[in-house]
Order: sequence, then structure tokens, then C-alpha cells
Amino acid sequence: MPWGNPRVSMLLLKLSAQDLLTLNRRRRMVPHLAARWRHFRGADASLSERSAWAESLVSLATDLVAAGRGNVEVIVECAATIDESERPGDPRLIDVVLVGRHPEGGGPSVQLVELKRWSMVTRVERATAELVHVPGMGEKKHPALQLREYYQAFTSERGPFGTVGFACGGFAYLHNATDDSVRPLIDVDAPTGAYARVYTGDRRDQLLSDLRKNFAEDGAASAAETMLQRMGLRNTPLLDAMIRSRGEDTVFTLRGDQKKVADQVLETAAKVLPDSERPALVPDERRVIFLVTGGAGTGKSAIGLQIKAELEAQGRTVKYASGSRAFNGALQYHVGHGDREFRESFTFFSNFVTPPDPSLDVLICDEAHRLRDRSTSRFWKPEDHGTGPQVDELLAASRLTVFFLDEGQSVRPHDVGTVALIEDAAERHGARLVSSSLREQFRCGGSDAYIRWVQTVLGVSEEPVEPWRPDGLMHIEVADTPEELERIIRDEAMAGASARMVAGYCWPWTKPLGKEKRLELDVRIGDWHRPWNADSDSYCEDGQVPPSKIWSVHPNGLGQIGCVYTAQGLEWDWCGVIMGEDMVRRGDEWVFRRGKERKEEGSGIKRVDLPGSFDPKVRAGSVDDDEFARLVRHAYHVLMTRASRATVLYSTDAETRAYLKELVGEAEIHDLRPTWANLPLEARKPHPPRPRRGSSGRGKRKRKTGEAKEPDLRLF
Repeated sequence: MPWGNPRVSMLLLKLSAQDLLTLNRRRRMVPHLAARWRHFRGADASLSERSAWAESLVSLATDLVAAGRGNVEVIVECAATIDESERPGDPRLIDVVLVGRHPEGGGPSVQLVELKRWSMVTRVERATAELVHVPGMGEKKHPALQLREYYQAFTSERGPFGTVGFACGGFAYLHNATDDSVRPLIDVDAPTGAYARVYTGDRRDQLLSDLRKNFAEDGAASAAETMLQRMGLRNTPLLDAMIRSRGEDTVFTLRGDQKKVADQVLETAAKVLPDSERPALVPDERRVIFLVTGGAGTGKSAIGLQIKAELEAQGRTVKYASGSRAFNGALQYHVGHGDREFRESFTFFSNFVTPPDPSLDVLICDEAHRLRDRSTSRFWKPEDHGTGPQVDELLAASRLTVFFLDEGQSVRPHDVGTVALIEDAAERHGARLVSSSLREQFRCGGSDAYIRWVQTVLGVSEEPVEPWRPDGLMHIEVADTPEELERIIRDEAMAGASARMVAGYCWPWTKPLGKEKRLELDVRIGDWHRPWNADSDSYCEDGQVPPSKIWSVHPNGLGQIGCVYTAQGLEWDWCGVIMGEDMVRRGDEWVFRRGKERKEEGSGIKRVDLPGSFDPKVRAGSVDDDEFARLVRHAYHVLMTRASRATVLYSTDAETRAYLKELVGEAEIHDLRPTWANLPLEARKPHPPRPRRGSSGRGKRKRKTGEAKEPDLRLF
């Protein structure tokens, strides 16, 4: 069957053997695997495949528990690496990878497993057992030949076990068979190797003994985390990677389509931009526009920041523009502290009303879905406002322009950035347009299942809503109270994780009050009152509360509630999401509400009179009901995809909360909750502080030919 959808992480499930059995007892294991199979393969799993999961996979997990190895991680249907470009449409997928710790020495230990429900095989050729006949299935290769290919892929230099000390082997698991019924598979002329063992029902005692020899009783989580990192399924938070690199030219390791896009931009820049070292080489005079589309977490910002660093290392003049003050503010605060040149290389779409002189070599436009029709500001004089389309101002600023765009993240009615807008602008300017699409998803722990679940629950996609099925990559739970949500988020933040609370725009937002710039406790749910993040460009409350543009990364931002405008483009380990009454569940559909406010007697502060949305950008006069519903859905989609390990949901509406709890279920599966305490040491990477002022030592420089790079920071 062809690989129908190569978008995301190439595995169906990662759970310990005992957790897998728990999931199966709840009758959720096979439906989960079937749903992910359908997404990846583009078709329903066959009855045979479902039976294999229900029988062989459960039997294998039962044997692991019987051997006292219930903590061994069982990874189902995965590939050696997420980058299988050398085998388009046919990546190497293995039934099961068992990951644990070796009892001798304590290093990672791996067994590759082929599940075979064969009960009988006969020899096809007298001279060899490499080809056998399976009744009802015809001629099949000896499973050791499949395992040999997997073994080579996993232990090659590009595989997850190729450059680290993993003990690796493999076996075929035929629990339905006896030795006599599959004699050709175990005869003396059968294939041999570390991957060529065969276990039948007669050999169960030997299997249990070998499992104990290959795996220690505990420690499997650390080894599995190492494997996921090696497979590219765990990412380094973008800001962490930037801080550690200090904006140098070895920022990220791009993978698959990401690398193709970056290489294409760099190759085109070399052709169309003048080269100071080769002045006799006449550049191509054509204007080129790159349009890169992709959903949240596909690595658009990683590509943009990487090509920015590479082009600057070549001596090019580059600016990185965005429509997000929060994203730019976080980079400037956390990466550019003490480095004015670096900070000034990040700017906004509205800063090009007057084109730079001389023009830039390259302008990178991130979050281009946030483009506006015109460049305006309430702080500008009327004569300083833009007079033409903002996209034209950006194109006039440089020879080569790169747009990164995701129409699904448009959350404001005045967001006009679309594929059609860029295509039309390219045609007007006579520019060559190069379009690319990113499909591999790396956010939310690499869990495409979680991303799809969020989209179906919110109605962003038209797929049917199904209960959340834990996949070992991403965790979700529903809190009963806002106090419970805050306790979880604070506990994780205090333990060492990055964490924030965000909410739908369902309460009025008061500007800081008085000389001390005090924050009003606007977000009110019963007796629980908290402030929004500061609506200010400077510190508030005597310097204790950060301005909005750095709320997401400042250590004192934990006590305030963010919204979609201060969270978009960023991520944390844990994210608490408060759903207000702008979107509530009634029966089998969502109902969208606009709120009404009242002034509090005495103070004059605005409070909620009628629950609903208080976002001033989606007032009834500016958007109709259908557009209002679309923007609210998109806003919660952004908020619910900010976490890399766990999302905690709470709805202020009891019926909505009950609906979410029914979908999510109880978070009881053993060790599946990724608290900082439960994470293996390999995953407890502290988030680096921002650099000390003046500690950059960065500066622009050209890399000399043959100069060695620093070790890669694998963001993706």
C-alpha cells in the first residue's frame, strides 16, 4: 500500500508495554492506531492489520510484562528517520521497535521486531530458506531479510543508532506458530545475523529469557527519548537554539523539505545578487519572490532564521520582517540583548513605507498571513501612512523577497496575506515566483495526532471528531477549575519547564493604571482573578511586570494571562489554555458569542456584562457572524498548539468543559504525563538565560573556505 501522506512523524504509537496494555484494556489502542494509519496511508487499515495489532502487538506487550520488562518502550510502525528522501513514497517502516536500557553497562538497547501472524510456512526452494510459502498469502521473504534492511537503516550513519552507543538486534515474532509448523524459518540454512532470530509459541521461554538479557527492568524512557531526538521527532525550542547559537551561521539543522527550500533560496541569491568577490560575474537581473506555505510547526521560522544567518555570513544585507511584535520582541530580548546590530536586523512589515536606500539584498517576511492592506499606525502622522498595498512596499525594499505564510493562522479581520495576494503582486512586478509547501510537522512534540485532534475538535477541519488517544508524544488534560490549571502550570514552571497561561479574548482589557502602572485583574472566573499581560511597551508595577512584547519569555510573565496576539509564533513546554464563552458547545455544534461590557461603579473599569468575545478587532461592525466564527476558531487553534509537551484546557462554560473531558478522558496512564519530574534526564534541558549585555562577540563575518562549523543545534 503506498505511503499516502508523508507530512509528519513516521510512527503510530510510543508507549511502554504496560501502558500499551492499559490502553488496550480501555479499547482505545486499535482505534488510535487505525486513525493514524488512515491519516498516514490515505486509506483504512485492513482487517488483517487491525487483527495483527489486536493479537500480535498485545501478545508481545504481554510477554514483555511477563518477563518483568513492562517499562520497555514499544514504538509501533516507525521509520529510521523522518528524512526518507532517498526512498520517495516508500520509507522503511518496521512493525515495532523496542527501546530500553541494557542490563550490562546501562546503555541504550534496541530490538527491531517484525510481527508475523503466520501459523505455517513451507519451503519454496530446496537450496535456500530465504523464500517461503505462506498459506493464503503466497510466496514471502524470510522475515530476517526485511529485518536486515531495517537494521542497516537504523544503524547507518544517518540512522538514529549509527553514531551513538546503542546495542541493536532484531527478531521475528510468530506467537501463533510452532517450531514444526515454520521449520524452514529456523533451519540451519536460514539467514543469520544479529537481526535474524525467530520466536514461535514453542520458544516463549527463550524469548522471555532473551528479553531479560537485552533489557534492564527500568530506564526505558531515557533511551526512548534519545531515540526520538536522533530520529528528529523532538525539537529544540526555537529561542533556545537561537540563544545557544547567538545568531551565528550554524543555527539549525534543517531536514527534508526545509533543507530543499533553504538551499533553493541560497542558490538563487548567489545567481541574482552581485558578488563582491567576483565583480566580473554579471548577476541575473530578474526579481525573484519565494512563497513558502506550511502549517504551524512546519519550520518556516527555522528556515527564515537559518537563511538569514547564512546570507549575513556571505556579507549580504538582510532584514527579517514580521507582523508579530511578540515574536520580534522575544528574539530581540532573548537573543539580541547587548547586540544592537542583531536587534535592528529584525523589523516589522510597516517599516518599509519608505524603501531603504540602498535597497536590501534580501527581505525575509515571516508570518506573511498578517500582512495589512496599508501600512498605518495610530502613532504616525497622516502623511507618514502608506499609500499603496503593503506587499508592494515589501517588494520594493529588496531584490529577493521570501514570504512564509499560513492562511490557517489568520486571526484578525484585517489580515490580508494570502497565496493569491502574493501571486498577484508577483505578476504586477514582473517577478519570478517560486512556490514551496512544507508538510512535515514538528510542533507539539512531533505529534500530528494532536494537531489533527485540535483541528477536528475546533471544526477547523471537516474530519469527524474522535476521542483523544494518547500517542506518547503529546499530552492533553482538562482542568476542573482555573485554580487547578494555574497550579499545574506554576508547578511545571517552578520545576524547570517553560510554561504560560493563555486565554480567549473574553474579558475587557484595562491599560495599566496610575504612575506605578498597576495591572487590573481583568480575567475573572468566580473568585479567581488574574491580569492580562501588560498592555504596555514598558515595564509596569515598578518594573516587576514585563511589557507585552516580551511577556512570553520574561521570567515575571508567568503571573499574567496572554492572548493570541502575544502568543502567536511562540511555544512553551506546557501551556494552559482558558476557553471563554466566545465559543461554547451546545449539543453537537459550536455556538459563537460576542460579549457586552459594563462600567463598574466607582472605578469606571469595564467588566463583563454579557459573556462572549471582547476582542475589539472582531466587533460586529467589522466582521459578520461567519467571519467572526472563523477567526475565533483560528485563535483557539493557535492557542492550543503552543505547547511542545502538554496542553491543559479549561472552559469557563460547564457544558463545554464536560464535552472536552468526554473527548480527552482521564490522565491516568502510567508515567504518560510529561511532568518535569517524569521526564528522562535527556529531556530535561534547561532553557538558557538571555545573554549578558555585551557578551555577543558575534558581528558579521564571512566563513572562510574550509572553516569548520560549530556543532549543529538540531532544531528540526
